[in-house]
Amino acid sequence: MSGRGQKSFGFHSTNSIDLEALKSLTASSVPTGQMPFAARVEKHVPIYDVAALTSVLSDPEKRPDLLSEWALVLGRLAGVIVLKGAYADTTVIDRATEVFRQIITEERQSSAGEGDHFAASGANDRIWNALQKQCLRDPEGFALYFSNIAVAAVCEAWLGPNYQMTAQVNQVRPGGKAQQAHRDYHLGFQSAESAARYPAHAHHLTAALTLQGAVAHCDMPVESGPTKLLPYSQLYDPGYLAFHDVDHRDFFEEACIQLPLNKGDALFFNPALFHAAGENSSADIDRMANLLQISSAFGRAMETVDRHAMSVAVFPSLIALKNSDNLTAAELDAAIAATAEGYPFPTNLDTDPPVGGNAPESQADILRRAVGAGWTKAQLAGELSALRHRQEA
Repeated sequence: MSGRGQKSFGFHSTNSIDLEALKSLTASSVPTGQMPFAARVEKHVPIYDVAALTSVLSDPEKRPDLLSEWALVLGRLAGVIVLKGAYADTTVIDRATEVFRQIITEERQSSAGEGDHFAASGANDRIWNALQKQCLRDPEGFALYFSNIAVAAVCEAWLGPNYQMTAQVNQVRPGGKAQQAHRDYHLGFQSAESAARYPAHAHHLTAALTLQGAVAHCDMPVESGPTKLLPYSQLYDPGYLAFHDVDHRDFFEEACIQLPLNKGDALFFNPALFHAAGENSSADIDRMANLLQISSAFGRAMETVDRHAMSVAVFPSLIALKNSDNLTAAELDAAIAATAEGYPFPTNLDTDPPVGGNAPESQADILRRAVGAGWTKAQLAGELSALRHRQEA
């Protein structure tokens, strides 16, 4: 989309930002005819009923159409989708919540987990690298949580296969203040001056490298402060500079929307969307969300995750869940995608050469093969150690 304040090549500067251009973009109407899978639209945001889409998600002919619709919405339309009932069985959510609360308690006592991107330390409860911590503490619960085929489908819709899952839990207690409007990782974590050093086409590229998500671990009425969103703002080219500008932030506060969520709902949005966590003005709701940040296989994830240890830890649970028919093949694939590294590069091609194709076997390939063949935990650990040695030799 072109218009005032839009630039595809060259460099953005403070002279590039144009509040009127942002106002024009965010005044767009929703073309509902382009979203046939949506159950309804609220405040410009398409709402998807996951229960109604179960057959579509499992149909190899219809699934690509749904994923194409999600990619269109995230890229060129509102920039955000809501999956109602993403977790139909909320006991999975409750089990994870209990694990997260245990970790929060322990990290408070040890002073670990301090620091927050947008809140003073101690104002909220934050679990960094919640993905690995949950996996190692409760492998079966982790497998059940990330076996969600709807969540996996959204990740694939925006990023394609071999994405890298990371997660950080945030719990905002009553009285917790709102964030300021911002964009997210990569360029969203740069100062305006630093972002301006990257060419305009890199500003387009960064939004395609990650996907932001949030799984609601409790009911979130508006007074509890669910995420404030500015639909269509991801289309504003100089936005990685502009969100630092006071006038743009003021406009965000005037024009943003909030959608209440129920426990088990999930929200996903383009990282270039202007957004901010809301103020928790409730009397008694500890607003907890598992903030998913999913990275393209071609990008750099924010957190360092020990996926070798996670794969070994979750493997017995994957085998047991498979053998008891508690997870379908698609659900097992979703859990493996959230656990292991699906992209085989970078590697040492002298010691880890491609066999039968252009790429060597990835960590996820090995874990998938191990689950399918019913290996022992020792076998898997040995194969993964051998892979690490080949990659690092």
